[in-house]
Amino acid sequence: MRTLIHLSDLHFGKTDPRVVAACRTRVTALEPDLIVVSGDFTQRAKIVEFEQARDFLATLPGEKLTVPGNHDIPLWNVCARLFTPLRNYTRFISRDLSPIYRDAEMVVLGINTARSLTWKDGRINREQAAEARARLSEIGAGVIKIIVTHHPFDDGDLKHEDELVGRGGMAMKEFAACGADLLLAGHFHTSYTGGTARRYKIAGHSALVVQAGTATSTRLRGHANSFNVLRIDPPRVEVEILTWLPDRSEFETTETKRYERIPGTGFTRI
Repeated sequence: MRTLIHLSDLHFGKTDPRVVAACRTRVTALEPDLIVVSGDFTQRAKIVEFEQARDFLATLPGEKLTVPGNHDIPLWNVCARLFTPLRNYTRFISRDLSPIYRDAEMVVLGINTARSLTWKDGRINREQAAEARARLSEIGAGVIKIIVTHHPFDDGDLKHEDELVGRGGMAMKEFAACGADLLLAGHFHTSYTGGTARRYKIAGHSALVVQAGTATSTRLRGHANSFNVLRIDPPRVEVEILTWLPDRSEFETTETKRYERIPGTGFTRI
């Protein structure tokens, strides 16, 4: 069994120090095999914010896999936004914009959906989708195949229809061809878990969408700070949501869902 911690939307520059400290404490205690951060490390892509995010990551245990978010691209510096949009991200967080992690039970692939020509929306292009298909096709069916983006491919309540990742339908066909199992994302600052078959009608394929809330930001949008813990034990996946409880000044489990991958069907809740 592997333990994967899914953090998102840290937004350094708009964080609560108590929440940051409690997040660090709880993540450390969980002893993860891998920490995934699905974008928006900063509020306005400033150097000082990236430095804070880098220092926070350095205090966390284990390996990390990261992708940038739309907030990690400068908003007001037009020249930087157009010509070097991810310069600070690659300087302070990671130079690899298509990272991959592999072990005996899971493979995790990151894809950059942040774009400099849009304010908050994201998209995936054909080259990225084809690369994901090629890389994941090399992996046997016995492991759980996970794709990480900042912008989600689905949203359970359909409130953010226009903010789902652009060209998602095209990408989902490539993901189905290589047997992608899990899609991790953030962006909306809300937690959500569900199957892709409702939106993407692809015969014999239904991936599991797992969306994380904001782990440390004060930009809550009506929801508490939270992050996800995934326990990977092929063909089963457990998704645990840990939520910030201000009265106790700590993150505690508020929901746990268990799924099993059924051949030809996808993930079924058990």
